[in-house]
Amino acid sequence: MSPETTVERSKRKTLSGVVVSDRMNKTRVVEVLRLVRHPFYEKIIRKSNRFNAHDETNQSHQGDLVEIMGSRPLSRTKRWRVVRVIKAAPRRPVALETEAKS
Repeated sequence: MSPETTVERSKRKTLSGVVVSDRMNKTRVVEVLRLVRHPFYEKIIRKSNRFNAHDETNQSHQGDLVEIMGSRPLSRTKRWRVVRVIKAAPRRPVALETEAKS
């Protein structure tokens, strides 16, 4: 293939969710909420799934709204990667956190 030729990739699944854990290095736990109608009672129910997502640059933190995309298996649990941070959560200065603990 020449450099000018581009191969069209299939559309990959993308989801958006909130980072609930950023304790692991280069891994984020992202919780995705969805609304589902109950089959019998027809009430709208909130269901959530948690996905381990790869974050190469450790750019997302707990509370951030992020977009994740399906990818090849990166480990036993990681099948997703963080594409971008949609909305960052407000951050507290580190000095205030140390004063609050003492």
